[in-house]
Formats: sequence, structure tokens, C-alpha cells
Amino acid sequence: METTIDQARVEEVLNMIRPALQRDGGDTQLVGIEGAIVKVRLVGACSSCPSSTYTLKLGVERQLKAMIPEIEEVISV
Repeated sequence: METTIDQARVEEVLNMIRPALQRDGGDTQLVGIEGAIVKVRLVGACSSCPSSTYTLKLGVERQLKAMIPEIEEVISV
């Protein structure tokens, strides 16, 4: 059975993360959800930051997985 992740729940968690990203001149956009994989786009300062991989995995992914355990991975597209 395929996991269904509610887009509204993902947006809710992203809204909790956004202020920290925006303080550094960046942001994140939800691009889509495929099964248990959430696709996001880092924008603004985050799109070209050398630490964007860490931001994605240690910040965005960690928080999303903590709040929505069904998520297996968060990838940047």
C-alpha cells in the first residue's frame, strides 16, 4: 500500500520552518509529493548557498520527518 501524505500538513510544517530561512534571505517552496517523498525547492539566498544541502537535510527534512513520520525523504528539485 502506498503512503499518502497530506499536502496541507507538509505546508503547515514548512510554514513553521520558513521564518528561520527567511531571516537568512531564503525560503522553500513545496513542489510536490510522490509517495513518501517530498519535493521542495530552496529559493532566494538558500538556492545558491554552499550550505543548502545541510539546510535541506538537517533543517527541512529533519523537521518534516519529525512532524510527519510517514515521510521517507525530502529532496530538492
